[in-house]
Amino acid sequence: MDVPLWLALLTVGFLGIKLARPPWWLVAVLLLGGYLVADSFLAPAISTVVK
Repeated sequence: MDVPLWLALLTVGFLGIKLARPPWWLVAVLLLGGYLVADSFLAPAISTVVK
């Protein structure tokens, strides 16, 4: 099943806001930062660190 990245980020953001109740600006920064890093040249380096 292929899920678009924007849909996955929207779902994670919505659930994070409902469950953890963080400030809205923090959620926006984390989601936007994650989206931008996922398509950047840093993605392979972060992938190896996370694994």
